[in-house]
Amino acid sequence: MQRTDFSKMACSIARTLDVIGEPWSPLVLRDVWVGLNRFEQLQADLGISRKVLTERLNHLVDQGVLERRPYDRRPRYEYVLTEKGTELVDLLMVMTRWGDKWLAGETGPPVLYRHHACGEVSGVDLRCTHCGEPMHANDIDPLPGPGAAV
Repeated sequence: MQRTDFSKMACSIARTLDVIGEPWSPLVLRDVWVGLNRFEQLQADLGISRKVLTERLNHLVDQGVLERRPYDRRPRYEYVLTEKGTELVDLLMVMTRWGDKWLAGETGPPVLYRHHACGEVSGVDLRCTHCGEPMHANDIDPLPGPGAAV
């Protein structure tokens, strides 16, 4: 079954989904971010088939989200986040905030995040880049941008 190509749509959400919209991709990114960088580590943690993991890793490398680096002569590779991939992890942190609030239940969030700058355990908070105030869906008006479909 052919996957729909969202990459040409005049919508940043659709274009982002083209990169990480397949369910395994965000989980692969999460694992690489926390330090599981080798194929065998990723496969063991995710319980994913070798074929699917290979496809996901190749796609994320092709999209410039992960970089493949050799770590021995066989060749074997480890995967590291690129700058583009690190910014995608920011998106995953926002997803985590939502999941912690709405889905974690009484046991609470499965992972906590310590902020390097202050040393405190904290969560992600969306803020306006101009005024610094909190920014949520009800606080904005979507306007056509320069790349909007005509």
